Amino acid sequence: MSVPSIRLTAPVGPDGAPLVVLGPSLGTSTVLWETVTPLLTPRFRVTAWDLPGHGASPAASDAFTVADLADAVADAASALGATRILYAGVSLGGATGLELLLRHPDRVAAAAIVASGAQLGDPAAWHERAAVVRAQSTSVLVSASAGRWFAPGSVEREPVIAGRLLHALQDADDHSYALCCEALAAYDVRDRLAEISVPVLALWGEHDQVAPEQKAVEIASGVRIGRAQRLAGVAHLPPAEDPAATAAALIEFFTDQRERH
Repeated sequence: MSVPSIRLTAPVGPDGAPLVVLGPSLGTSTVLWETVTPLLTPRFRVTAWDLPGHGASPAASDAFTVADLADAVADAASALGATRILYAGVSLGGATGLELLLRHPDRVAAAAIVASGAQLGDPAAWHERAAVVRAQSTSVLVSASAGRWFAPGSVEREPVIAGRLLHALQDADDHSYALCCEALAAYDVRDRLAEISVPVLALWGEHDQVAPEQKAVEIASGVRIGRAQRLAGVAHLPPAEDPAATAAALIEFFTDQRERH
């Protein structure tokens, strides 16, 4: 296993403001956060990262774990000169956030784990998906992913960003996508949640079948300082489906943590 190479977007927002690092869901890109970012930048500096072989990040050749992704995020934040960050990530990006809290707790002031869990999916199913993508490309996933990602009405509300995210899935490097699937197959930090002392907000979408309410509750009740919050009318990609509600939840949580400390 090796730490993969990832790319962060150039930070936007006021100089000297706290840095918020935003993480992606499998098959998406930094496009996922594009409509949320302008809502955060009045108060925060904001950057987003791409998974290996997705968006601007180079393709991966070697296997990696979700913990390796967390190390990559920590390294990338350091390269921006940030000693302490605020973090929010969706699905695989959220799983990376939990690993970040376990491996680099002194680097994170607070974390929002969005549409994610301490364990996700069935390992055999992840390995099967990896094999399918290696054989047939990510294009075969587009129709099923659209059904998983978006709640009824979401695509109609945000048609441009929904379409761009499905294109990002088609454009993802097949081998890198498969390696992400295999990383998720091996990911399980359920028995380590009690080690996390950094404040955590677990956000879940009302219609999310991938990471439903019980996944968020498990995180919020398992960490030392945690709470779960529902986002109405969305499924697995809240930042794209309802950017205003997602941004409002993050602003409230991050501002509250800053005022406490």
